[in-house]
Amino acid sequence: MPELPDVVVYLEALDRFVVGRVLRRIRVVGISLLQTFDPPIAAAEGRVVAGTQRLGKRLVLALDGPDELYLVVHLMVSGRLRWRDQPDAKPPGRIGLAAFDFDHGTLLLTEAGKRKKASLWLVRGHEALMRDHDRGGAEPLEVDLAGFREALSARNRTLKRALCDPTTFSGIGNAYSDEILLAAGLSPLQRTADLDDGQVARLYEATRATLVDWTERHRRSVGDGFPEKVTAFHDDMAAHGKYGQPCPRCATPIQRIVHADNEINYCPRCQTGGRILADRSLSRLLKDDFPRSIEDLER
Repeated sequence: MPELPDVVVYLEALDRFVVGRVLRRIRVVGISLLQTFDPPIAAAEGRVVAGTQRLGKRLVLALDGPDELYLVVHLMVSGRLRWRDQPDAKPPGRIGLAAFDFDHGTLLLTEAGKRKKASLWLVRGHEALMRDHDRGGAEPLEVDLAGFREALSARNRTLKRALCDPTTFSGIGNAYSDEILLAAGLSPLQRTADLDDGQVARLYEATRATLVDWTERHRRSVGDGFPEKVTAFHDDMAAHGKYGQPCPRCATPIQRIVHADNEINYCPRCQTGGRILADRSLSRLLKDDFPRSIEDLER
């Protein structure tokens, strides 16, 4: 699922490619995509894209006009945006969900896989936008240490769940939480209530450093173009998706906890004092503290 670094770089590309341009037409071809009917999606046509905004993992396009219309896109796990320089480009085969037509090209919304979870809303008014789409989590790159500690300690839960919960922190998901926790040297299953001040400070710095670092990496990769290879798995990641591979810090094989559709990756030497977190013994804890799927977490 695209997370904060990916969404930021998507929005920066949209600033370059479509802000200030007239959205001529919207073609929705995925029957499950559109989540609103009032205002009708056609009300967005003929409007100038005035700006962009991130709400958690949602991408927002603000449209000009006195009625304050906003297009909101949640890509979920497999949704992606693609830019084509040709106007009225055809959405690709079975993965095409929508096309946003401009005079100079087409923004395509696609989703791979059989389960179509990506969503599109047209919202009228800033109040409705924030009420319906701001999950309320603290912005990890804006909050200070005291605010980070307050958000983290609001509920006693595992660190993995706390970082991924959009009502706690905005924009962090499964991939970057693995990277953050390895950088902080903390177990994904440590409870938030058990952290001392030094561990909270370490987690705060690791969160900021990880998100800034990966945002910059994606920016360099995209350059002045449009993101084409957005994925949760990168060769340079230290923990996420690296099961069985050596930890870049200590060379211990990365381990994993598999729960339903979720997988947690960690280094037993750097994060758990050499202890392997056995899946079977953790089933009750994970059942109570972690959703069965990423989709459930986003809801």
